[in-house]
Amino acid sequence: MVQASQSAPLGSQAGATAAMARWELYKLLSEPGRLRLLALTRVEELAVGELAELLGESQPNVSRHIATLRQAGVLSVRRQGTWALVRLDAAALGDVVIRDAVEAGRVLCERDGSLGRVADVVRARDRGTREFFARDGRSGAQPGPPQELAAYLAVLAPLMARRGLAVDAGSGDGRLLEVLAPVFAHVVAVDRSRAQLAACAERVAARGFGNVDLAEGDLDAAAVRRAVVRRQPEGADLVVAARVLHHAPRPRETVAHLVALARQGGVVAVLDYAPHEDEALRAHQADLWLGFAPDELTRWLYDAGAETVTLSKIAPLWCGGGPDRHIPWQLAVATVPARGATPTPTAKKKEARK
Repeated sequence: MVQASQSAPLGSQAGATAAMARWELYKLLSEPGRLRLLALTRVEELAVGELAELLGESQPNVSRHIATLRQAGVLSVRRQGTWALVRLDAAALGDVVIRDAVEAGRVLCERDGSLGRVADVVRARDRGTREFFARDGRSGAQPGPPQELAAYLAVLAPLMARRGLAVDAGSGDGRLLEVLAPVFAHVVAVDRSRAQLAACAERVAARGFGNVDLAEGDLDAAAVRRAVVRRQPEGADLVVAARVLHHAPRPRETVAHLVALARQGGVVAVLDYAPHEDEALRAHQADLWLGFAPDELTRWLYDAGAETVTLSKIAPLWCGGGPDRHIPWQLAVATVPARGATPTPTAKKKEARK
């Protein structure tokens, strides 16, 4: 097995030369399966099992290829519980030989159809999630908050500068509407599960929330965008995703969709889990991801065009009595800059890192 130099990663022509003899690099990339592996992991970060499915090989064989390429500094692997997620190391593309290998792999993957199946494999990640939320949305509903909560929130509402429209992304049975509806002039509750929206509609009717619109679909669906624009053409003042991201097959894209629904100067709030190791939640509530690192969540928001991201921990006593009450929660809040606005110091720092 080729040993990569720890002092000179395979991220440039000079680095690759220092790490190994060029003939060794060519030998490393002489296996067509490895070329296809490079091409697939450049398109999408994929689990070992997903790669085995796309390549039509056993997981042990795929794991051996990954280990070799990772040791050479070409692939990066990160852990999510029992999952090993693999991606092409972006720095490796600085080597002309690696770039050529990725292109050769792309041609092979287009020829055998595996490149076109990547989207299907990613969609299959949340098949269990979709089935979980397609159940009767009332079966797991928890008792509502105190009846007087709406009145208390109405007292606080005038303290908010802009409260024309809020979007409850992934509304589920509508528990968050108990907080949003008394404060905002209009609320759009979005969910891709018809069963969950039916339960949400019952809550809206029971509570008399005449200012709530329901929209069925993914966050980037045209119907969702129309529902937002119909109430406020410039976008929402607040977009909230409460414990939604860990169910998303592509969480980074989901963050981008959240930001896209907000107006300039609007706020995006993401409430989700910090990293944890409880695999049982994947079976119990169809979780895909075991939380998110704070810098990861922050980077996704910045990359989507948001700024001034702040993160805070949520006290365990605030997290209710559900099966995830022992999991650390976190809240990321970001603003969407106005056109021509001067970048904040945080945003400038982000630009400097690029």
